[in-house]
Amino acid sequence: MKRTLNRRTFLQRSTAAAAGLAALAPASFARAADSPARTLVVGVMGLGRGHDHVQALLQIPDVEIAYLCEVDAPRLARAAKTVAAKQARPAKAVKDVRAILDDKSVDALFIAAPNFWHAPATILACAAGKHVYVEKPGSHNAREAELMVAAARRHNRVVQLGTQRRSWPAVIEAIEKLRAGVIGKVFSARSWYSNARGSIGRGQPAPVPTALDYALWQGPVPERPYVDNLIPYNWHWRWHWGGGELANNGVHALDLVRWGLGVDYPRRVTFNGGRYHFQDDQETPDTGVAVFDFGPVGAMWDNSSCLPRSNENLPMIAFYGEGGSLTYGGGGSYKIFDLKGKEIGQGTGPGGDKGHIENFLDCIRTGQRPRADIAEGQKAALLCHLGNIAYRLGHTLNVNPATGKIVDDAQAQALWGREYRPGWEPRV
Repeated sequence: MKRTLNRRTFLQRSTAAAAGLAALAPASFARAADSPARTLVVGVMGLGRGHDHVQALLQIPDVEIAYLCEVDAPRLARAAKTVAAKQARPAKAVKDVRAILDDKSVDALFIAAPNFWHAPATILACAAGKHVYVEKPGSHNAREAELMVAAARRHNRVVQLGTQRRSWPAVIEAIEKLRAGVIGKVFSARSWYSNARGSIGRGQPAPVPTALDYALWQGPVPERPYVDNLIPYNWHWRWHWGGGELANNGVHALDLVRWGLGVDYPRRVTFNGGRYHFQDDQETPDTGVAVFDFGPVGAMWDNSSCLPRSNENLPMIAFYGEGGSLTYGGGGSYKIFDLKGKEIGQGTGPGGDKGHIENFLDCIRTGQRPRADIAEGQKAALLCHLGNIAYRLGHTLNVNPATGKIVDDAQAQALWGREYRPGWEPRV
């Protein structure tokens, strides 16, 4: 019988997971920690970006990819072929992630499905006793960010956010030098993102492609009719499914900005910008600046999605201190400058996904927290959610710097969470 997303099936499984499997979660974690050399069994959900996870996992010893999960048949077939070429045992190909969660032999789930799947899948996986590697931003909204952290802690799971630069040697070295005072006291940071994205046009109602399970793709979100310009990527630019460029790429920069500045939550957030380049279905801004006031220090993220600004040669991030600046280009290198702009130091190192995934797997075996633990990662994601709320409402947000909660703003608080398809409301 075909697996569906009906309310009864979901409620039965989620209740069983919460009532039964949650009690087994600490024991499962202990077994992993007691057997550091044993093979870890994993599944990968979402095989666009997730295909990169597959390729990295195939390079790591003592890991078996037991499941591949994808609602798009060609993507699923491509990943299955990749695994079959390099792994002795072929992976099981499924469309419904719950097939992976039902298998007690699976240790971890890798989630690279769209943003609106990140929190529901992570919460269900934690309740089912699985550790989780979830792609950025890790949540669709601020409430989900809170729930993901709560699920990881309640079920004692290792949950790593896919902000992979946290594991890149040159980035780690740069942050260590900032903390050691290489540019003196640090006052602020600026970050940039640019691209040459074209128009997404006006979507037209169309038959769902036969290779796509659109109902399962929508998963936990309220249903919307299929249009021909939404999948596989343009959902990023519609609030119902995505969080715009801020959640898509800004989270990478703001995660490092927050890390380098040594801050958690801002006290004030603004976003000025708009959809300027094209008149189409995109709801999120293609150009704009998000500004975060942390009190002692400040930060900003400057976006230009439809104009690459190639002549400006901007870094990904610049930290400014009393003795100079430190810039990070986005790859595996950084540079240090004195107050006159003279380069006085630099560092380089490898990048990629493999090291970040290895850190996650090592933590499953040892019981330690990963480099991009979900609690730290969701502080960065919260900056993106706050910036998007400020943009959508067109006014400054006042935030409690101790908690990250919006202060005295009913309009903004109404955007803290979202509605779900009945039966799919995430609970911890």
